[in-house]
Parts: sequence; C-alpha cells; structure tokens
Amino acid sequence: MTKDDVRDYIASFNALQFDGFGKYYADDVQLNLSGKQTLNSRDEILNFYREVANVCREKLDITRIVLDDEGVAIEVKTEFKALVDKPDFIAGPLIPGQSIFITSRIFYELNKEGRFQKIDAMRVGDMTTGPATF
Repeated sequence: MTKDDVRDYIASFNALQFDGFGKYYADDVQLNLSGKQTLNSRDEILNFYREVANVCREKLDITRIVLDDEGVAIEVKTEFKALVDKPDFIAGPLIPGQSIFITSRIFYELNKEGRFQKIDAMRVGDMTTGPATF
C-alpha cells in the first residue's frame, strides 16, 4: 500500500466507482463507523455506500496520510451533500440544499495481501452544516 494507492482509493470513493474502491477491501473486512454501526464484509460495505449514494453525495478531502507495512491512517474532511430529506442519516440530519461537514480520522489495518482488513472511522470535533460546496 502506498500513498498513491490511498489517494486512488479516496478518488474512486468520491467518484462512486464501487469496483475502484472496493478492490482495496478484503472479503471479510470489518468497518466500524464511529461506534454507530459496524459492517462486516466487502459486500456489506459496498451495499451500505450504494444506499448512502441515494440520499447524499459524499466528498472526502485528505488532509493527512500516515502509513507503514501494517496499516494506514488518514485524516479527512468530509462533506455530505443532501439529495433528499433524511432526518435519521448516520452523520446527522440531511436537508436538501444543505451539507453536513465533519472531520474524521480513519485507521486501516492491512492483511497479508495489502488489502484493508479492519477499518475504524472516528469523527473528530463537531459536525457543522451549511450550503453545499459542490
């Protein structure tokens, strides 16, 4: 895993290229979303993000990448641009025309093949809302 791989993963995620970012996951990957929800396979994660894409567009901007042979840590600023009204959205209430802004730190453990085996995403600081920027 290289920093360019991480950038490709995030670019594919932002572009909703599910095969593009999904190739970085082990089949039995586990994703913990700030203790609010845990997803337990590549397919479960991809299905979750397909559902998210129906209610908002998510854009991640990397502010920091740290990696070694065992894992990757990134800090990202994320914007969730609401497409529909969804008061119970996992990141906060979605209102069309508005966005939710959060900062997260995400830790990825790598398996022997260099794929993400375990992912822990944690929100840092408070959520803010405002007009969409993209």
